[in-house]
Amino acid sequence: MKLSMPRFDQAPVLVVGDVMLDRYWHGGTSRISPEAPVPVVKVEQIEDRPGGAANVALNIAALGAPVALVGVTGEDEACQSLSDSLAAAGVQAHFQRLDHQPTIVKLRVMSRHQQLLRMDFEEPFDTDPAALLGEVESLLAGVKVLVLSDYGKGALKNHQALIQAARGRGIPVLADPKGKDFEIYRGASLITPNLGEFEAIVGRCADEAELVAKGAALMRSLELDALLVTRGEHGMTLLRPDQAALHLPARAREVFDVTGAGDTVISTLAAALAAGAELPQAVALANLAASIVVAKLGTACVSAPELRRAIQREEGSGRGTMTVEQLLTVVEDARAQGEKIVFTNGCFDILHAGHVTYLEQARAQGDRLIVAVNDDASVSRLKGPGRPINTVDRRMAVLAGLEAVDWVVCFAEDTPESLLAQVRPDVLVKGGDYGVDQVVGAELVKAWGGEVRVLGLVENSSTTAIVEKIRKA
Repeated sequence: MKLSMPRFDQAPVLVVGDVMLDRYWHGGTSRISPEAPVPVVKVEQIEDRPGGAANVALNIAALGAPVALVGVTGEDEACQSLSDSLAAAGVQAHFQRLDHQPTIVKLRVMSRHQQLLRMDFEEPFDTDPAALLGEVESLLAGVKVLVLSDYGKGALKNHQALIQAARGRGIPVLADPKGKDFEIYRGASLITPNLGEFEAIVGRCADEAELVAKGAALMRSLELDALLVTRGEHGMTLLRPDQAALHLPARAREVFDVTGAGDTVISTLAAALAAGAELPQAVALANLAASIVVAKLGTACVSAPELRRAIQREEGSGRGTMTVEQLLTVVEDARAQGEKIVFTNGCFDILHAGHVTYLEQARAQGDRLIVAVNDDASVSRLKGPGRPINTVDRRMAVLAGLEAVDWVVCFAEDTPESLLAQVRPDVLVKGGDYGVDQVVGAELVKAWGGEVRVLGLVENSSTTAIVEKIRKA
């Protein structure tokens, strides 16, 4: 299955559910308490992160998708912390604030990246379901997917009314279910139970065949369009009526903390579907995102650059020949990592020792080297009849095989100025014996603060000379 990065910026999502604050107290431990056989933690850092439905919304925002959140909180300091964090991330939060109940807080005491203790401050919310439904209905216009993030804390008391409100407008509804009554999710587009939650409803599954059979029965019973069962180290299974089951293996190389992994799955799935991805591709992206987040500590998000890099690794497009669109994507990610981009260009018709040395020197000017290659028609115009000797795809393939070269792209114009304007490299490099101001594109690069460098050529190395030698022979 081929994966690509969706246009998340065009994928508005509405999340409704149980919001909570995940609070972390970090500190060192060096002694045991004289009062009881427990470690003493000297708290040195306090960290607040949005949790529950708020974490789902935060994950969607981290991918670059527009997102609104509806939930229930208290009127307290924890609610303010949540509001500030969500606003900073671009999430539009609409809270039903109850002054007689506290915002749900889950406090974790951490030392040396280990959780020593968790304390939950919560009461089931006395939600006004009619007011919450009214808030949701006012926000559905323009939304492409509705997510019900259910933690069983009381924010969601009218699941059916919410599902019908969205489905009546043609909006898919994804639900992350809780509890032992899945009837409340009847008519949803898709639900995403983990294996434990699924088996609590349908009974233990001895193998995948039984999981598929019981899943199909559950879909029929609840009138679901699809069912996604997340299975931890065994990956996830997507079931759809009258279609073969899709089993995706777990991608995680290292599992550090599974906190919030389910939130990452449903948020990536929702954003991808809202962006127009087909369901199998959206599930594959969610599986990939989950592999990233479980390698992080605590409630965490997966950013768009992280997911894009993971897709590139999956598709084998981290290096080598690329389209202009692919190149712009990897350059953006490299810049996000603080890497310096070097650009050079040429015909590179018959690759020789002079080219190899020059490209090694060019690569040394930064962290990533782009080689832009004239296409065949352009080479013909520049070099005359009979050139190029090698077609552009062959020239690019040879260049991509060099250790010094990260990315190879072709251009059709006689000069690379248009491509330079799109890539905006940090350093433009050319080989020759002319001045910096004579380099094509030099003024462009200088205009955005880039550098232009001229490197010497290796003597007695020339494609033209090689061609002439062959002709004489």
